[in-house]
Amino acid sequence: MNKLITLSLVTISSLYATEVELSPIAVESTIITEVAQKAQTSADVAQALSDHVPAIDISRRSGIANDIILRGQKRDNITVEVDGTKVYGACPNRMDPPASHIVANQIDTVQVIEGPYDVTTFGTLSGGVKITTKKPSKEEKVELNLGFGSWGYNKFGATAQGGNEKIRFSVTASMESSDQYEDGNGDTLATQIDKYVGSNPALQGVKLKPQYHDMDAYSKKSAMAKVYIETLKNQELRLSVTANRSDDVLYANSKMDAIYDDSNLYNIEYNIDAINDIYKNINIQYYHTDVDHPMGTDYRRSSISMPVMTNWLTTDMDGIKFKNSFDINSYKLLIGLDGSKRVWDGHYEKNHIPTGIKSIDNTITKNAAIFAKLNKNFGNLNVEIGARYDDTSIENDSFQNNDYTGFGANIITTYNINRSNQILFALGQAYRVPDARELYFVGKTGNRVGTPDLDQVKNQEIDLGYNFDGDDFSVKIKTFYSKLSNYIYIKKGVATNAFSNIDAKVYGAEISGSYYINDDMTLDMGASYKRGKKDAPLAGQTDTDMADMAPLRGNVALNYEYARNSIATLEVRASQRWDTIDSDNGEQILAGWAIVNAKVKHAVNKKFDLTIGVNNLLDKTYAQSNTYADLILITAGGTSDVMLMNEPGRYIYTNLDFKF
Repeated sequence: MNKLITLSLVTISSLYATEVELSPIAVESTIITEVAQKAQTSADVAQALSDHVPAIDISRRSGIANDIILRGQKRDNITVEVDGTKVYGACPNRMDPPASHIVANQIDTVQVIEGPYDVTTFGTLSGGVKITTKKPSKEEKVELNLGFGSWGYNKFGATAQGGNEKIRFSVTASMESSDQYEDGNGDTLATQIDKYVGSNPALQGVKLKPQYHDMDAYSKKSAMAKVYIETLKNQELRLSVTANRSDDVLYANSKMDAIYDDSNLYNIEYNIDAINDIYKNINIQYYHTDVDHPMGTDYRRSSISMPVMTNWLTTDMDGIKFKNSFDINSYKLLIGLDGSKRVWDGHYEKNHIPTGIKSIDNTITKNAAIFAKLNKNFGNLNVEIGARYDDTSIENDSFQNNDYTGFGANIITTYNINRSNQILFALGQAYRVPDARELYFVGKTGNRVGTPDLDQVKNQEIDLGYNFDGDDFSVKIKTFYSKLSNYIYIKKGVATNAFSNIDAKVYGAEISGSYYINDDMTLDMGASYKRGKKDAPLAGQTDTDMADMAPLRGNVALNYEYARNSIATLEVRASQRWDTIDSDNGEQILAGWAIVNAKVKHAVNKKFDLTIGVNNLLDKTYAQSNTYADLILITAGGTSDVMLMNEPGRYIYTNLDFKF
């Protein structure tokens, strides 16, 4: 099901200080009202989504560039697109997840698809995130954004746009940096490592070198430019380019850090509207993305007595999509073609000299697909049917090649009982192919961790939902049951063929709602629960619990609009104890937690907004991300727990936003 969330990131992507505005949420073609113009805080795109979508959790990796977990699914089990461009990271250890390659202050809307209900995108197995950035306007204006916060956080962003009836443009640039955050105990990223090593003294090599012990957590620079040209009546050429440059990003509970992470996104789109009464739209799009990501032990003590180890990875993606929209006697029909080619390559170095071992040896994934969607209203009943056929080949210079075909389809129905009540039923099937890491990844000693003969994954899912939108309150309830066939799972401690296909089930529910106390005050809430079970434990193991299935979590927020466009927010976020875990594969029990956040966003005038806030007001020490073995994290091995990453402690911040 689709949830449309307008994220007006008024300031640039920031550490725990990004402004987020929520617009009405749409379930398929029906709009229901939650809380409009609601401002909250987030670390980055992943944090913003986890704060506002009950189905999404965050995988904490660093002070920035965190990952999205949707209904317990991450990596290639979900997809991320920006303006129709499919985005991948290069790091097999998720130091550069797809959402980190987006200029957050230019986000207009984010559509979260929960389940196998997107036939327009390659590989949408269990859900997807579609990000749309702001279109340039002919209105001439300039925006400046400044932000400051605890732990030396600072940011600067600027956007300019303008044009006329024929051509419009926008240009934006931003830069930000931060010291290492401190958890509720006052421990920085470096001292969190020190404490873990204190209990595991054999791991001295993972500590930061003395000269880097207090280094910044990261620095990041981003830029984006767009040009829209009206070539003929109802025809438009759309050009955009995005560049991200992140440097010296610390990953405390990983064995390596990102030396840099550079990405570029290029997009060319030609759009034709109103061709005739039946043929409504043609859209042709070509895109290219590339990522350059070396990660190494340069800042760790292990490189004092041993060589500096580097795993240098790159990925390039080229894609083309052709969509045709028709309106035939009130039937809305979309037919499209989709094709892409991704190249993923990586090699190891010692003291910056190649060792001759390839971590991923020039793997090329080619996909060609045809898809269609048909939508029709039958009175109060809306029916949408979608289908997609994929033909995918995966080639590798070192191991076997693989070919996959898959047919995905879905039906989504919504029935409006009356103006306030709506019920939803959806049934879908989708596939995703293994990626190069799962098939072919090689360790630094030459052992093949990947399993070259993996099957593709199939998800068969049913979703039920109910929405109520009344004068005094609104509520949205969703449940789902997902049957996963040949799901790709990693087994802890296995040096070769570590990945295997298993069968599993995932089920859960989400609820969100708002109570309108009066014209100025609103009480919002959201919660989610999920469980996952393997049909059978992995060979030699006994645990049938699925990894990454966070426990019951929720939030309650009181919003008070004390003046026009000025809002004060007091929020409590909480999580149940995480004790249903895959202990055989690296997860550990996490204590329950509750934190308090507070913020005031004040519109000084039409051209100046001031935001002051504090996250984790009571300075609690807690961790919300678990340690499943699909990430390579610091561990003493054996029965020892993997190193956890604590969340940030009390964080005080301010944002200043100017419009001219």
